[in-house]
Amino acid sequence: MESYTDLEVWKQAKDLVRQIYELSKGFPKEEQFGLTNQLTRAAVSIPSNIAEGCGRNHFKDSIQLFYIARGSLYEVETQVLIAYDLKYVSAGDLDHSMVRIKSCKRLLSGFINYFQKRSTGHSATAVNEQFVDYNADIESLPPKN
Repeated sequence: MESYTDLEVWKQAKDLVRQIYELSKGFPKEEQFGLTNQLTRAAVSIPSNIAEGCGRNHFKDSIQLFYIARGSLYEVETQVLIAYDLKYVSAGDLDHSMVRIKSCKRLLSGFINYFQKRSTGHSATAVNEQFVDYNADIESLPPKN
């Protein structure tokens, strides 16, 4: 693995952005500068902070940005639930979004945990030096039922 773009967590987060943009297209025009803007900005923040974290030179900086990405993911989840409450989102679209959000949460939490464990007492200082090890660990996991 050579780049953050190879990471499944980043790919899934980027796919969530596309899904959120599609979902928010159906929101009322009066929400353009309200919920629509807030939701899309929070969604874009997730893969953006993962990418920025991967570009930092120190684990501490990187992990902080991964936590920001996780906070943005929770923000997106809340805003999708609010959109559902306001009847801007159908039950089917809500379910579809929650499946994607849950998957992103699982991947991002695992990504953060992995790098937190690797950050103490390790000679590599940058997250991107650990991509190969992270990829090997992910591939060795048993399939999820």
